[in-house]
Formats: sequence, C-alpha cells, structure tokens
Amino acid sequence: MLDVNALKAARVATFTYFVLNGFLLGLWLVHIPTIEQRTGIDHAELGRLLLLLGLGAFVGMRIGGKVADRMGVKLILPIAGVFCSLTAVLPGLAVGQWTLGAALLIFGIGNGLIDVAMNAHAVVVERHYKRPVMSAFHATWSLGGVAAALTGARTLSWDLSPAVTLGLAAALGVVVSLVTARALLNEKEEHHVQVVGKRKVPRRIWIMAALAGLIMLSEGSANDWSVLHLQDVLGAAPEVAALAYGAFATTMTGGRLLADRITARVGPVAVLRWGSAIGAAGIATAALSPWIWLALVGWAIAGAGLAGTVPQLFSAAGHEEAGAAAANMSRVVGIGYIGVLAGPAVIGWLTHLMPLNVAFLLPVAFCVIAALSAGVLRNEPVEERVAA
Repeated sequence: MLDVNALKAARVATFTYFVLNGFLLGLWLVHIPTIEQRTGIDHAELGRLLLLLGLGAFVGMRIGGKVADRMGVKLILPIAGVFCSLTAVLPGLAVGQWTLGAALLIFGIGNGLIDVAMNAHAVVVERHYKRPVMSAFHATWSLGGVAAALTGARTLSWDLSPAVTLGLAAALGVVVSLVTARALLNEKEEHHVQVVGKRKVPRRIWIMAALAGLIMLSEGSANDWSVLHLQDVLGAAPEVAALAYGAFATTMTGGRLLADRITARVGPVAVLRWGSAIGAAGIATAALSPWIWLALVGWAIAGAGLAGTVPQLFSAAGHEEAGAAAANMSRVVGIGYIGVLAGPAVIGWLTHLMPLNVAFLLPVAFCVIAALSAGVLRNEPVEERVAA
C-alpha cells in the first residue's frame, strides 16, 4: 500500500507540473505582441503560424500518450517538462516568419508532451486517492497562467527582451522538472491488465473526445471573443470590456477549485450535464443581453458552469482501460485542444455572416449537446477488444 506522505508528495508534484505548463504557455502569450513586432509579421500571418503551435501540440500528445503507456509516466513526465521548458525560449529567439513558425511547431510538441503526461499522472494520483482530484490540477494550470501574466508585465516594464525572459523561465523549468521528478509515482506498477497487440479504441473514448472538443471550443470562443463582444456589440469602453474575460476566467478557476468536492457528492455525470447546461445558459445570457452588466454576469456564469466539465472527460478517459490511460487521454486531450484553437476561428468566420452575439449561439448549442450526452460518463463494464 502506498505511503500517505508519498501520495501527498506525488499530488504536489503533479500540481507543480500543471503550474509549470500554464506558466510557460502564459509567458509566450504575454509576449505575442512584442514577438510579432520583432519578427515583422501581421495579425493574419500570426493566426496562420498559431496553427503550427496547435499541430505540434497534437503530435506531441499522440507521441506522449503511446510512450507514457509503454515506458511509464514517471520517466516521461520529467523529460517532457525539460523539453517543454527548453523549447519555450525558441519563439523569443525567432527573427522572421519561418523561424517563428519552426519555433512554434517545436514548442507545440513540447506542450503536447507535457500536457498528456501530466494528465496521465493526475489519473494515477486520483486512482490512489479514490476520490475526484482532477479539477484542482486544472485550476493550478490557470494559476500558472496568472503568474505568467504578472511576471511578463513586470519584465516587459523592465524592457527585458522575450528571449531573456523566456530563457530564464526555461532554465527555471528545467530545474523544477528534474527536482520534482523524485516524487512522481510509477504508474506501470499500477496496471493490472496490460493491453498488448493492436487494440480497438473504445467507442466511449471517441465520444468523450468529441465532447471535449465541443466544450473546449466554447471555452476558446469565450476566451478570445468575450472582450470584443462587450466592446463592439454593447459599446463598452476598453477597460470595461476587459472585465468580460476577467469574469469568465475568474469563475472558471474558482469553479475548478471547488469541482472535485462537488463531483465527489453528485458524480461526474451530473457535473458534466449541469455544468454544460449552466455554461450554455451563461453564454446565451451574455450573447442576448442588451446591458453590459448582464453580459458580464453571463460570462461569469458561463465560466462557473464549464469549470468542472472538461476535467471529468479527461479523468474518465484515463480510467477507461488499464495499460492505455495515456493513449486514451491523448485522444481526448488532443481533440479538445483542437477545439480551443478552432473556436476563435469558427466564431471569426461566422461574424462574416451574422452579428457576433448571434454567432455565440453556436457554442451554446455545443454546450447543450454536451449536457444531453453526459451519460457517456456512467460507469459501465468495458469489454476489451483486441483487433485480429
């Protein structure tokens, strides 16, 4: 039986990797305007290059999922942390469109590797705790982004170049990844069933992946368009419009800190169903409101509702099959990541056909679909199917 102190240390270690990933990615986001100016590209070119970041992340997740199941997450997670940290400096060194594109592709692979590995380790920790703990990990990822925003604001005020700031963050990340590795659990010891040969992926995994894509598309739409919605549709001043993202992000983070306790009481199906429904109601309220204050309330409700939904899907995917936790999670996390990237682009395309607030009805519909499909998380016997 695992020692209590060892389990607590493993949980803290997992928190640390989530914070690290949120911090590294957040620092890149903070420096986008400076790097855009340094490399001489425009917004349209940046939008296309960001697709390489997403492509790299998807590739990294698929590779990381297979390798983690085969070699063990205790070995892969610190390697992924070091690789992600080292590649974080590359966008800061870019001098043009091609070098930035290559940097984002490699940095994306690093993000994908650490993303799937840390989520797989979170499943191992959750298995030992025998109660929901996944949402809290995702909350600390958001806190890492907050730390990055504060750090970036300070270093930019000191006129430090992106290369210097990202380089220092990379060095810190390498040290943290290696030191924290000692507390990780070896999930290979926990596998009671090893899946060998060619394996048919359970249909439930693809349904979970699709739902993750729909929900995270809705999250991405809120992250990227809520501020413009208040400013362009409702005529809010820039400083007031900025509160839309703040309202959404604050309730999202707070909700994830509470979601594990709620899940332990009502179960993951109820969290996904009612969370998605509340998210739909919040986005619809914001989209249809003629008043700024009500729109802010709507975005806050949306963040609170969606906060605990995606962690339920990640956790369920990780627990679906012994011996294939990381591979299954790589599919759910990967398609969810595509949803985050696709959301802003889809909403942007729809604005050519309809007003922005009307375009928000698409993520409302997606949240409703997720609410109606929440039954996929019910515990059911999983038939192991090995392809001939």
